This record gives sequence, structure tokens and C-alpha cells, in this order.
Amino acid sequence: MHYQARQGSKLVQKLAHAFIALAIVSGISLSGTSEAVANVKAAAIVVDANTGKTLYSSNADAQRYPASLTKMMTLYMLFDAMAAGKVSKSTPIPVSAYAASQPPTKVGFRPGQSISAEAAILSLITKSANDSATAIGEYLGGSEQRFAVMMTNKARQLGMRNTTFRNANGLPDPQQRSSARDLALLGIALREHFPQYYDYFSTRSFSYRGRRIVGHNRLLGKVRGVDGIKTGYTRASGFNLVSSVSVDGKKLVAVVMGGSSGGARDAQMARLIEQYLPAASRRDGGNLIASRKNSKVSVAALELPDNNDAPIPVQREAVVPQTADVVTAYAEPAPAPSPAAQVLAVPTPSPKFDVAEGDTAEAEVDPVTTASAPPGGWMVQIASVGSPEEAKAMLSKAAAQVGGPITSLSPYTEKFQKGSTTYHRARFAGIASAKAANNACVALKRQNFNCFAIAPQS
Repeated sequence: MHYQARQGSKLVQKLAHAFIALAIVSGISLSGTSEAVANVKAAAIVVDANTGKTLYSSNADAQRYPASLTKMMTLYMLFDAMAAGKVSKSTPIPVSAYAASQPPTKVGFRPGQSISAEAAILSLITKSANDSATAIGEYLGGSEQRFAVMMTNKARQLGMRNTTFRNANGLPDPQQRSSARDLALLGIALREHFPQYYDYFSTRSFSYRGRRIVGHNRLLGKVRGVDGIKTGYTRASGFNLVSSVSVDGKKLVAVVMGGSSGGARDAQMARLIEQYLPAASRRDGGNLIASRKNSKVSVAALELPDNNDAPIPVQREAVVPQTADVVTAYAEPAPAPSPAAQVLAVPTPSPKFDVAEGDTAEAEVDPVTTASAPPGGWMVQIASVGSPEEAKAMLSKAAAQVGGPITSLSPYTEKFQKGSTTYHRARFAGIASAKAANNACVALKRQNFNCFAIAPQS
């Protein structure tokens, strides 16, 4: 027995020595090989941001979990709305009960509070706040599911072929995927399309409500030329990082995914920057990432609430009302998208992150009313859409899937005008109490329907 063990040990040593010799002769990097074998999550790319040339790649087109790198697209969508004049830095973004319930890292809102667009940007860049990201998604998209469709459509327009988004913050979802190359494209697009906002990514800390919030990007100020962009981590993804570098006219965007630790990820990024920055060009090739406005992808329209459609908060003791009935709908009926794009044009419900039991109490109820709401009871709203047929179809689907507390309610659609466009709210009416409305919303959300409750008119 001991003899066999010694012989096995000698065999292992001989194989190891043979492998080392082969590595030396063939020029294989032992550290890189062992890392690749040990870490199937790993992927990386370095792109010259002046010319678009790929200077280094490893599994760059393999799909990986983006984790909080997702927030780069959430910020792209918010910057897009700001550049279009639909959102200002001071615009208050309301925080729903669902957004407030997101797990850390987070700012820590109570349902019904709000955060300015600028503070939300800084909280995503520094703290990678999941509650802020969800609030942005719900504000711009009306629901997180619809916002994820908008994000995915935008990704296709930017040329991100291996990316699908299912939420705004990057919390675990098995269908939410991207690649190192796609995230490098997004990093370049953020600088090229929004130079007026790009300096936000160099923020290392900021103060919010008396607290100093310190950022996670440890390469800022430590590696010459690094001016952003974003870190990310989940257990499934490993440690991710996108870095932007600008030195003496040379520009890089580099991506490292699947690091075994934050320190290992940062060290790998620093090595890549040091190795490939000398090969970067100082020649500015102009904008590399076109928006592809003629793309066949059907893109959801960005419609934000105005004063005429915003609900009026009802003053109730110990409850902070939400302040916006976000309306998102598709624009006038568009030509049918190509088969490849059609999947992206239909909002697909995604699983919500599990919330501990007891966290969905009375905070689920959004105690607001609207001038057009019929008197006589509570209602719950699940969508604002472009046609009565779509509203009725959503109500029928919800009733069929949810059952229980929904089956006894009355489906109700309500038309309203925004500019020259007519929209239709999909609601269930005939609810006797706030508790019953809360129960209805909890049941709807368990089946991945967006929901908030509407108080009866006084």
C-alpha cells in the first residue's frame, strides 16, 4: 500500500515536471493556464478606444454573468434621458417598496422616499446601490421588466450581440448574460455618447444625507490614467471590472470578468493596462459606437410622467406616499420587427430576487389616488399600455396566472391622454381595504407582475 502511494506520488511529480518543461518550451504562461483551468468564469479583453482595435482577448465573446456591470447600461439609459431633456439632475426618482426591498449593497431607502437623478447616478457609481438602480429602472421603464427590455434593445443598437438584461441592478438571474467584448463596447459608448456626464465615473466618494459613501473602484487614483468605470460581483459571476484609461492621448477600455477575488481582479487589470497601453494609438478615429438608429430592433419608447398625469399623494399618518405614476408605453404601432428582434420587443417577466418573508408588509401599498379613479374602493394597477386590447389581455393573463385574491376583482381599464398619444391603464377594481389591496399586489408580484395600490377618492 505504501509502495503504491509512493509510486503514485512519483508519477504525479514526473507529470508535473513534464508539463513545466513543455510550458517553458512552448511559451505557455503557467499562471494563466492554471487560472483558466481553475476559473471557468474568467474572461478579459483590452480595446484601443481610439481605433477600436482589440489588443488582447481571452474568452471575450463567451457569455458571462455581468453582475453590477449591468448598472453601466442602467446609467446609459438615464444619461440618454438626461441628454434628451426628459430628466434633469434634480429630477426626483421615487423609490417603490420593491426597489427599497432590494438586497445590499444599497442606500437603504424607505418605500415612498425619493432620490435626485444626480444622487442616484453617484450611488450607482460608488456604492453600486441596488435600490437606486431598481428605482431608476422603474422610473424610466414603468416596471423593471419593461426597462430590461429597453436595456436589451439598446444593447442591440450598440452592437452588443451577446447581451440580455433581465433587471436593472445585476442581481442574480440565470438569463442575464453579457460578454467582455460587449461590455467594452458599452464602456466606449458611455464616453463617446455622453462626454458631458462621463466624469461621474471618476467619483471616488460622495456625501448623501450626512453620510460619506466611498466607492468600490480601488484602481482610481492608484493606476495612472484610470478614470472609471465600474466594478461588479456576485457569487456566480466572480469579481468583475471594467476600466477606462486615458494617458497622453492614448485610450483603453479593458474588461476583466470572473476574478477569484477583488485583489486578484484588480491586479490582473493593472497588468493588462501596463502591458497594452504602450501599444495603443494616439490617433483619434472618431466615434466608434454608432447608435444604429436604423436598426430593425423595436425599441420601447421612453415616456415619463408629467404633472397632468402624476397622482396626488394622500396624506396618511406614518406613511410616506410615492410621488409618480410612471407611464411607459410603446410609441405608435410600429412595423413588425424582424424575427430576430421580435423576442426583444415583448416584455418577458423575470424572476424577482427572493425577499425574506415579512419584508413585503404594508409597505407594498402605494397610497395614492388619481383624479380619474372611480370612487368606491381600492384598486391595483399592473400596467399603462398603448391600447385597450393590450390592457385587457394583461388583466386576463394576470387573473389566469394569479387566481386567489384576484379572481373576485373587477378588471378595469382607464384611458388617459399624454400629449397627442392615448394610453390605457390596466387595473383591478372593487377592493374593500388597504390590506386586501396589499394582498392582491403581493400575489401579483409573486407571479412577476408589476403592481401598486391606489386608494379610493376621498
